[in-house]
Amino acid sequence: MESKALLLNELREIEKWEKDQKGLWFWERITRLPFKMLDKLTPRFIQEKIGTLLNELGSYIQDGGKYLTNETKVFQFIQKKTGRTVSQLSDMNELPLQVMKQASLELGSQRKKAATIQGAGTGVGGIFTLAIDIPALLAISLKTLQEIAIIHGYNPNDKKERVFILKCLQFSSADIVGKQAILDELSVYDSESQQTQQVMSQLQGWREVAYTYRDQFGWKKLLQMVPVAGIIFGAFSNRSMVSDLSEAATMLYQKRRVLQRLDKFPDPDPPLIK
Repeated sequence: MESKALLLNELREIEKWEKDQKGLWFWERITRLPFKMLDKLTPRFIQEKIGTLLNELGSYIQDGGKYLTNETKVFQFIQKKTGRTVSQLSDMNELPLQVMKQASLELGSQRKKAATIQGAGTGVGGIFTLAIDIPALLAISLKTLQEIAIIHGYNPNDKKERVFILKCLQFSSADIVGKQAILDELSVYDSESQQTQQVMSQLQGWREVAYTYRDQFGWKKLLQMVPVAGIIFGAFSNRSMVSDLSEAATMLYQKRRVLQRLDKFPDPDPPLIK
C-alpha cells in the first residue's frame, strides 16, 4: 500500500485539478446564456424526451432502475489487466491507487469510443434520431460512472453511492459556481457526522442533475439536429461529454480513496515528495 507521503502528493495533484475546474472558457460562458431561446427552438417531442430523464434519474437513485451495471465484468477487466484474482468488491479496495487510476482512464477511453459511434450513428437523421441519442448517452454515462466507482471499491448497489455518482454526472457539466458547490459537498461526503443529512439533502436535490444535464445538451445537440452534418456534431459532442465525465469521476473517486487511506496514518505528516 502507498506511503503517507505518496498519498499526500496524490492529493495535491487532485487539488490542482480541482482548481483547474473552477474556471470556464469564454465561449462556454457565452453558450450558457441562450437556454431560454434553445427551449423555444427545441421541438416538443425532444423536450419531452429530455424531461423523462427526471423520472429515470429518480428511479436510478431509488433502486438502480435499468441502469445498474454488472460488477462481474469490471472484476474480469481488472483481473485481465493486473493478473490479480478479483472475485468481490472488497478485493478492489486493495488495489494501488495508480492501478485504479489507469484502469479508470482506460475504461473511460473505451466508453468514449462507444459514445462517439453512438453520436455519429444517431446524427445521421438529425432531429429525427436525436431522441434516440439522449437516453443512449445517459446509459453510457451512468455505466461509465458505476464502473469507475467499482474500480475504486465502491458499490453502486448502495443508494448513497448512486447519489455520489449523480453528483459526478452533475459536476462534469456544471458551471463554475456549480462545480465549486459540488466540490464542497463531496469533500465531506464520507464524514460520519455528515452522512445522513448529506444523503437526504442530495436526494431532495437530484432534479438539479437532470436540469444541468439538459443544459449541457443545449447548444451541442442543437447542432446535431442538422441531417448528415449531425454525424460530426453528434460524434464530437458525445465523445467530449463522456471524456469530461470519465475524467471527473476518476479524479473525484481518487480523492475519496486517498482521503480514506490517509485516515489510517495517525502520525505527523511527512514532507511532500518533490
